[in-house]
Parts: sequence; C-alpha cells; structure tokens
Amino acid sequence: MVDRRGFRTMVEAPEILVLPGVYNGFSLRLVEKAGYAAAAITGAGLSESLLGWADRGILTFDENLRACSALADCCDIPLLADADTGYGNALNVHFVARAFEKAGLAAISIEDQVWPKRCGHMEGKRVIPAHEMADKVKSAVDARRDPDFLIRARTDAAATDGIPEVIDRLNMYAEAGADILFADALLSADDIRTVARNVSRPLAVNMGFGLMERGTTPLLTPKQLQDLGAGTVSYARMLSSAALRGMMNALEAFAPTIDADQPTHRPDLLVSFKELNELMGAAALDAIENRFTTRP
Repeated sequence: MVDRRGFRTMVEAPEILVLPGVYNGFSLRLVEKAGYAAAAITGAGLSESLLGWADRGILTFDENLRACSALADCCDIPLLADADTGYGNALNVHFVARAFEKAGLAAISIEDQVWPKRCGHMEGKRVIPAHEMADKVKSAVDARRDPDFLIRARTDAAATDGIPEVIDRLNMYAEAGADILFADALLSADDIRTVARNVSRPLAVNMGFGLMERGTTPLLTPKQLQDLGAGTVSYARMLSSAALRGMMNALEAFAPTIDADQPTHRPDLLVSFKELNELMGAAALDAIENRFTTRP
C-alpha cells in the first residue's frame, strides 16, 4: 500500500525532496533501483511517449489515469501524478482527485491554466481566474478520503502576470487547502527565493532536464534550491530526454549495418537481455509462477 504519510513527511521536512520525472515502467524501475524515495509522473512524458504528441492537452483523463495506475501498481515508492487542469471545473476535479487516490497515487498536481493547457515552459500560456482555481483546490481537498493524499496546486501566472500575482495565487490556493504550492517557469533564483519566502506551504520547483539549461528556469542544484527555500524539486524532462537521446544514438549506429556485410557490435549503446529482465521483475514473476504451479 502506498505510504502517503511517509510522502507527506518528506514534503514537509526541512530537506528538499528530489522527485525524478517518470513516465513508463523503465524509468520508474530505474528510479526506484537508484534509491530515490519518491517520484513524479510527468504528464508531458506520458503524452510524448504514449501518444507521440507534445504537452498541449492531447492526453485525456482516462489515458492519464490508466497509465498512472499501472505505474503505481508496479513500485513501492510514492508517486505524484500530473492531473493537468483537473479536466474541467470544480465538479470534474472532485471525481478526478478521487480517481487518482483510488488508483494508489500519493498526490496529484493541478494547475491554473486554461484548457487545453500546454507545457509550463512553452509560450502562449493563459491562466484562469484565481478564484476558479481555488474552487478546484477546495473540491479536490473535499474529495479525498485519505487526509495524507496530497494536493499540489500549480500556477503559471509568472509568465502572464508576474511574481506578485504568483504569490497571491499560491497563498489563495493554500487557504483553499493545497498541501504543496508549485510555481512553474520562474525565471531566476531571486524569483524562487522571493516566492518561497512569501508563501505558506512548501514550494515546488521544476528543474526540467536537470543536466542542461532550457532557457527559462535557471539550472540549480537541489542544495541551491533548498537554500533558496524550495521544498521539492522535480526533473520532469531528464529521463524522457535521456531515453530519446539513447534511441537516437542506437538508430544512428544501426543505420550503416543495414547494407553492411558484417554486423556492428555496440554493447555500450544497449542494456543486455539479462539486465533488462532483472530490472523488469522477471525474478518476481518466476517466484509467483513457481509458488502456484503444480508440477508433475
């Protein structure tokens, strides 16, 4: 069973909580194996990997819920799901929150963009009225059965209205019951420090790719973010972009072999069949099968 109380404790601790962005079984099992205490399911990663479309609101509620439920079912660490805008108004959010809680998630994130939303680091974002988002937060809080099922409220107002509006909105969402406050696409360390010092709940920051700049939020280490006052940091794009680079490298290396007389041996670009099966729980499946299979 998901340890929601443990997740709350990590979010509220003085130390920053690092949340790698996961989007499929490979990334989740690698994160768990690496020893991370929790992870965030990236909606962008789901949209891009499942549907082949950028994070522009193409992924539906049902598709998102199904994928998140499957991921929660194959790991022992708490996961935060990206519920986009809540797929409607406060009425819809009530059932969205309840569905993700029932599916075994530790938390959900909802945001104040208009629908269809877009990645927080894309141009052209627009936000709904703050009171409308506050109503969504209230609805999500009311819908949960477990008080330790956390609600993260995100604002994208930095791009549309500036830092004072970000602070006002996040504090309004906190008053509505949000447990974590997420300001996406802050443009400087000073902005992060200012927001963190002026909101009443743990501040979440998105570091995106983690290992390279992306032209919006500056690339900072978890320690630097903790010193600025951030409570959690997610790396939504790191693993999906690394996987994409790995596939590009493999395809590039394989292309010349199509017309070659001899195969190319590049084990440095791939994991072995043995490593793959070990990572994906083949031993656990064998154990279950052996326990419940009668042999002559």
